[in-house]
Amino acid sequence: MQLEGNVAIVTGASRGIGKAIAKLFAREGAKVVVAARSETEDPRLPGTIHGTVEEIVAEGGTAMAYRLDVRHEDAVQAMVGKVEDSYGPVDILVNNAAASYPASMADLPLKRWDIIMDVNLRGYFLCIKAVMPAMIQRGHGAVLNLTSRSGEMSGRAYDGGSTLAYGVSKAAIDKLTIGLAEELREHGIVVNALKPKVPVATEGTVTFFKGNVPESWGGPEDMAQAALYLVLQSPETRTGWVGFAEDLRDETGAW
Repeated sequence: MQLEGNVAIVTGASRGIGKAIAKLFAREGAKVVVAARSETEDPRLPGTIHGTVEEIVAEGGTAMAYRLDVRHEDAVQAMVGKVEDSYGPVDILVNNAAASYPASMADLPLKRWDIIMDVNLRGYFLCIKAVMPAMIQRGHGAVLNLTSRSGEMSGRAYDGGSTLAYGVSKAAIDKLTIGLAEELREHGIVVNALKPKVPVATEGTVTFFKGNVPESWGGPEDMAQAALYLVLQSPETRTGWVGFAEDLRDETGAW
């Protein structure tokens, strides 16, 4: 098991890509913290932190459910403190929690803009800040930021709206990844960012597109395999990398 002895936090792990990553990391021996806001089932969007933990435990893994709103510094710090008390210092952080809203900039309410930026960017920053001191002290660690090709695009239209605000937040995450990797290289910490080349069929995207999901779309398991490869890297092998899971698979043949 490649992650034996590691402690990993995965945000947004109640469903979709985050859930697939949490389950794979647990199968590889990590103690996994499943962090997200979803504690109870929503008929419109299935998946909860407790459901993910139950699946991990059923497979023989170790996991903890933690209800977290990544926008709040006190909540993030409290989570990391709880994890350290229960499992020990955090070795791996996967920033995956995300928010979006399909509207043009002209129609996007300020409240929605703030939520997108707070979850997608502020949340990443807060989680990184919370785990970084212990990683620096121990001289190792891995941060993986989930991003999107929306950060490179103009903002695709969906039902009359667009994902421009979402793309702005993802472009910022790409920059954060590249810069932070250089800051933390000397401390033995790797920072990479991962995105899918084609949309991923998750509970969220299926709901968003009202079930109209093409067969050409990818699955969350491929993203999870790419995530595993990236958190196993060192500053000497790969850090500051921002790219597609499919390209990484073709380049490395690691899965």
